[in-house]
Parts: sequence; C-alpha cells; structure tokens
Amino acid sequence: MTFSIVGRSADGQTLGIAVASKFLAVGAAVPAAEAGVGALATQAFANLAYRAQGLALLRTGTAAADVIAGLTAADAGRAQRQLGVVGPNGDGATYTGAECFDWAGGVAGDGYAIQGNILAGPQVVAEMERVWLGSGELSLPRRLHAALAAGDAAGGDRRGRQSAALLTVRRGAGYGGMSDVEVDLRVDDDADPVARMGGLIELWDLYFGKPDPATLLPLDGELAAEVDAKLKALGYDSLDAWAGVENLEERLVAGAIDPLVLEQLRAAQRPTGA
Repeated sequence: MTFSIVGRSADGQTLGIAVASKFLAVGAAVPAAEAGVGALATQAFANLAYRAQGLALLRTGTAAADVIAGLTAADAGRAQRQLGVVGPNGDGATYTGAECFDWAGGVAGDGYAIQGNILAGPQVVAEMERVWLGSGELSLPRRLHAALAAGDAAGGDRRGRQSAALLTVRRGAGYGGMSDVEVDLRVDDDADPVARMGGLIELWDLYFGKPDPATLLPLDGELAAEVDAKLKALGYDSLDAWAGVENLEERLVAGAIDPLVLEQLRAAQRPTGA
C-alpha cells in the first residue's frame, strides 16, 4: 500500500530510498540500505526479513535481479509482496506479486527501481520515472524526493496520504563523518507527508550539508570585523561557540565562512533577558 523509489547516484557512491504511503510510519518498515552495498524497499504485505536478507545477498556481489529472485523464491507469501532493489552498479530490479492490489507495478533501469501498489494508476510510476530520468543534476536525496513528489502529484496511494521517509547512505557521509547514514528523515503521520518531507530536506541541508568550497568567504578584513561584532552582541567569543549552539558546526571551515552560516548569523537575535 505504498509507492517508492530506490536509487543510486551517478557516481555510484550514494544509495537510497524514498517512500510514501497511507500507512503509519512507513519508514519503519520499507527501506534498507548499506553504503557500498545496495538499497532496497520491501512493501505491499511487506516481508521485513527481506531487508537484512537482501543486504546480505548484495554484500556478496549478487545482482539486483538475482537478489529478488532469491528472496521471492524462498517466500511462500511472494504473491502478495512488492520489492525494489538497487546495487552499487548495474540495473535496478523490481518485483510485483500477482496478488498485490491494483493498481500495482513497477519499472527499473540503470541505477533505479520504482514500484507501487494500491496506486491511482500506472501514471504514478510513469511520472516518477520521468522525473528521475530528468533530474540527474540533483543530489541523490533531492532527486529521490523529486521523483516521490511527482508520484504523489500524479495520484500516489489511492487511499490517501499519511507518511513518507527518505534514507540515503554513503561512506563517511554521516554526522561528523562517523557513520555512513547521510540522510534519515521520516514523516510518520501527516496530512501531506511528501511536502513536509521537502521542508525537512531543506533543514537537513542547512544543518548537515557540507559547504561548497566555491562559495566560501574569506574571514578577514571588514567581514571578520562584522562577524566578530555580531558574535559579541549575541554574547559569544567565537564563531565556533555560536555555531555549536545553533547546530551549524557541520558548516564551519577554518579561515572562512559559509554564506549560509553568515546569513543565519546576521539574522540571529540575542534571547530576551540574556
């Protein structure tokens, strides 16, 4: 009772899933991913064991289509399952059991698998594929969300909306470089979860995105004086201290300032009574 896209970045380094459903907390059930290994979505009458089992097969270098063949062959309930798998290279693969509720189906190609059941119609999957193929310039999280939003706009789950999730992984891409989980966002119960997810991606990018070296501003001269004065007015003796309180530490760069950090600093107000 879900529509999803499993995808891989153009450089092959990032893998992920975006999913939406008229189902509470769909992100707790559908997605699984491991950096350098692969990603998958298990849905319809989801077999949650597919997540660990599928990643185990992908770790051995098994192709996406063969992962699906292996998982479904061993599952007596396969006629009610739906599954999408993408590995670190090659084509993705999708599977829809014969007893999934209409409309149900999927498409797959190089680096992606799109699937859904109880959908408004085949246009949901078709629009997702169209947007995916036309958005290669975007980062993987934004590209996955764009495809999901296209499916939602095309009718999505015909029962309505409730939850959405986005998961992407890449080696060392997590907070502080200490994990491989790049983005892990969920909207568990909302009237418009895909749109809400779009807002969360913007916040994730602000707080956890990495600065663009081409846009960094040297922290010297008049700009350094402005930043120092603003920090003192806010009650801080360093940019590091203020940024840590404001959760912007991932965007700090020695000797320079990210324009997004500067924008936040200029807009900051000292708490009343401080």
